[in-house]
Amino acid sequence: MAANNMAAMRAARLTTVFCCLLATAVAVGCGDGEDGTEAGKAMTVASRPAPPPDQFPAPEGRSLKEVLELADKPAEVTISPGAMVFYPGANRYPFQITKRDGRPISEPEVAIYFSRVPEVKPGAQSKSGNKGQVAKAQAEALEQPAFGPFPAAVESLATEPAFRSDTTSDDPKAAQVVYAAEVEFPGDGEWRMAAVLREDGELSARVLTIVSVGEFTRVPGVGERAPLIHTPTVGDVGGDRSELTTRVPPDTQNEVDYADAFGKEPIMLLFATPQFCQSRVCGSVVDVAEQVKAEYEDEAAFIHMEIYEGNDPGNEVRSQVRAFRLPVEPWLYTIDSDGIIRAAVEGAFGVELMEEAVEAAVNR
Repeated sequence: MAANNMAAMRAARLTTVFCCLLATAVAVGCGDGEDGTEAGKAMTVASRPAPPPDQFPAPEGRSLKEVLELADKPAEVTISPGAMVFYPGANRYPFQITKRDGRPISEPEVAIYFSRVPEVKPGAQSKSGNKGQVAKAQAEALEQPAFGPFPAAVESLATEPAFRSDTTSDDPKAAQVVYAAEVEFPGDGEWRMAAVLREDGELSARVLTIVSVGEFTRVPGVGERAPLIHTPTVGDVGGDRSELTTRVPPDTQNEVDYADAFGKEPIMLLFATPQFCQSRVCGSVVDVAEQVKAEYEDEAAFIHMEIYEGNDPGNEVRSQVRAFRLPVEPWLYTIDSDGIIRAAVEGAFGVELMEEAVEAAVNR
C-alpha cells in the first residue's frame, strides 16, 4: 500500500493500524514456464533448516554492539521484517533479504539477535524533547546485553504448477521464500533487533528495526474464541469470483460464509490481497492456500478475505479485518469446530507450515 494511503488511513481510523509491511519476498533460480517466456518462468528455492547456533557469535555477556563488531564487515543488504505482533516468549520472526539494488537473495545463513531498549521516563513523553529521549534510548539499546543467536530457517513458498497463479508467475518480484527465526523475548517492551549473516565463511552484520512486544494485545491469539464475522461468498456475487479476490485467476476460497461454518466445522481464514500487498507475498500465500485446500477441502472451510472495500486500496479496510484488529497482512487463522483459534500465522508461510496449522484445527 502506498505511504500516502497509509497515512490517511491511520488518521481516519484509530481502531486499526493496518499496513502492508514489507514481509518476506526472496526468489532466485528459475526454470522455463509452459509458454517459454520470461514471465512464464517459475522461480523456486528449496526450504532449508536453520543452521546450528554455534555457527554464529555467542553473546557471552557482550552488548549487542559488541556482538555485531565480531562480524567481518557490515552487511550491505536490506533486511525487512514481516511481522508486528509479538508476545513474551517464543515468536516467529519472518523477514526478507534484498541487495541494495532491490534484488532478493536467499543464499546467506542468518541469525537474529536483540537487546532491550531502555524505557523512556514517563515525564519525558509529554515534553517537547520526547523524540530526542526516544532516539537516545534506542541508541542506548546497542549497549545493552545481547540475546541470541536465533538462527533462521528458509521456508519455500513455492507450490505445484497447478496452483501457481498468474499473479505470482507474471511477477518476477513475487515472494517464493521467507526467512523465519524462532526468537524468545524475555518480556514486554521495545527490543532492538539485529542480524548476523554468514556467507562464504564471512560474517556480516546489520542493525534492524525495533519491535514492540506486547503492544497489540487485542489481536486474537491461539486458544481464544475467534470473532464472529460474515464473509462474502461466490453466491453473493452471482458467481463472479473476480469480485471476491484480486488473484488472477480467482481463487476458490469463498464457497461458504464464515458465519455459517463457525462453530460447526474447522475454518481456514486467510487475510491477504494479492494485487496490493507491497511485500509481494500475498499472491504466494494465496497460492499456497489453494494447494492446501485441495488436500483438506473435505475437512474444513477455506475462506480468503481481501483487505480493502471494493478491492480498492484507496478505500477503507474491510470490516472483517477490523473485527480481527489486524495491523498487518497476510495473516492466517485456523479455527476448530468449536470456534477456538488453534493456529495464527503472521506474515508469509509455505505449504508445510500451513498444513501444520490446518492439522492443529482439524485434529485438535
